[in-house]
Amino acid sequence: MCETCGCTVTASRVKEAATVEVLSRLLDANDRAAAHNRAHFDAYGVLALNLMSSPGAGKTSLLEATIEAVKDEFRIAVIEGDLETDNDARRIRARGVPVVQITTGSACHLDAHMVHDALHAMPLAGLDVLFIENVGNLVCPASFDLGQHRRITLLSMTEGDDKPAKYPVIFRTAELVLLTKMDLAPFMDDFDPERAEQAVRALANAAPVIAVSARKAMNLEKWLDWLRGEIAAVRARRGDGRIPLGHHHDHSSTMAR
Repeated sequence: MCETCGCTVTASRVKEAATVEVLSRLLDANDRAAAHNRAHFDAYGVLALNLMSSPGAGKTSLLEATIEAVKDEFRIAVIEGDLETDNDARRIRARGVPVVQITTGSACHLDAHMVHDALHAMPLAGLDVLFIENVGNLVCPASFDLGQHRRITLLSMTEGDDKPAKYPVIFRTAELVLLTKMDLAPFMDDFDPERAEQAVRALANAAPVIAVSARKAMNLEKWLDWLRGEIAAVRARRGDGRIPLGHHHDHSSTMAR
């Protein structure tokens, strides 16, 4: 666990006023940076999506399948977050889309400042959607706004259908829940998609819950329809969807193509 998000604060330490004050300042600073990021996304008409899950739930596989399915419809870029290695970034780069790797070291989540730095290498002026693949973790990423428009939480069949009850924050704040690796259903009779959805609903979250398999392209059209709808909504809010609105820093001027 990292030392910057409060995940090391125990029940005894949380009573310390200094600790609480530091964490409050940290989150306030992150929220300001997130608002700054969101202003950039809005100015360029880019839909920003924060993908969150435990390690191995299939975020990168979902991105690969999505890129292949809609690469002729939309201009896509990806920010990859991992503690170490650029393995996932290389997989995405092989699909022909811009990708920036964020290696966090010991930090168990991305924050808005990391994403802001990555935007200097992102061609925002030529994008429709930016996927931010967060560090695999069901706890800390839920606390940090990155400036995204939507939070998407993945839950794989191999994890168990009770995870929304065990890790409520990341599922309560999700605006879409994807149940992944559904091609394993014949071998995972202890995972019930209906129970998983009921666990999400028990958190008072009415977000769509879609069961998919990226590797077998099962039910991906429902996910892609959701994505198309979100991109259309951004375009409708912005009008022309391409020319920056108002004064802002032009990150594309220093981008790495």
